[in-house]
Amino acid sequence: MSQPLRIVFAGTPEFAARHLQALLDSGLNPVAVYTQPDRPAGRGQKLMASPVKQLAVAHEIPVLQPATLRDPAAQAELAALAPDLLVVVAYGLILPQVVLDIPRLGCINSHASLLPRWRGAAPIQRAVQAGDAESGVTVMQMEAGLDTGPMLLKVVTPIAASDTGGSLHDRLAELGAAAVVAAIPQLAAGELKGEVQDDALATYAHKLNKDEARLDWSRPAVELARLVRAFNPWPICHTTLAEAPLKVLAAQLVAEGQGEGQGAPGEILDASRDGLVVACGTGALRLTRLQLAGGKPLNFADLYNSRREQFATGQVLV
Repeated sequence: MSQPLRIVFAGTPEFAARHLQALLDSGLNPVAVYTQPDRPAGRGQKLMASPVKQLAVAHEIPVLQPATLRDPAAQAELAALAPDLLVVVAYGLILPQVVLDIPRLGCINSHASLLPRWRGAAPIQRAVQAGDAESGVTVMQMEAGLDTGPMLLKVVTPIAASDTGGSLHDRLAELGAAAVVAAIPQLAAGELKGEVQDDALATYAHKLNKDEARLDWSRPAVELARLVRAFNPWPICHTTLAEAPLKVLAAQLVAEGQGEGQGAPGEILDASRDGLVVACGTGALRLTRLQLAGGKPLNFADLYNSRREQFATGQVLV
């Protein structure tokens, strides 16, 4: 009877935790888990364990949290685990070549895009923002470059017009977890052959930041609609009305011609229970879910019932 694979798992956020749960559910129990050091979080800035650490602790799996894997002592610690395979999902630390060389079967990574498109930190949101028709997960054999390794297995899902960064994240987490579970026995049996990526087709998914979430009303409505979807639930698009911050959690394109040329970019063209219609550089956007400063997210119908005077036509969002 063959010995079970000695798997080490490395990951940090919820996306990675769903992969770890899938391994556990499949009986592919890691001998150890790597995750980033605990970080301050919340108003009290208390140290918070990552979702991966919380899951590992609940299942009594040893947890290691080195600040870097470039440290020879951390590398020796990993080597002492004698892993057959290192499974890496949104870990957040660079793995130098010496680490990649430690496991007998190498290191595999579950990346939330159809590589080589959207290498980098924020592939899910960038796919929605760009208006891509589809996304997916690529399981690849890792090498020293950023998401450049040979592709072992891909799963594809369409991006619906209603998808947000959050909904696509959740779907890809499930698809990616299943793909990794399927890939491991095939890899161990030598049945998976890596497909080299075409670097000429590569695009880079830059890390998200709050500054780019400010809505520039001079841009076309179609671009802003995608941005609102992509940046929900983080960093959330925002604007300013009468010098007060306003978060925009959901928006729809106004039918062609209805908002065309009727106002300056950012001008409120109409307000009703259906939403707040705002002129853009091209076309118009209907804002359907908002959050006022100090308030909670509300459908615009609820805001309109109680605060319609705040949304008078002719005002300009900036």
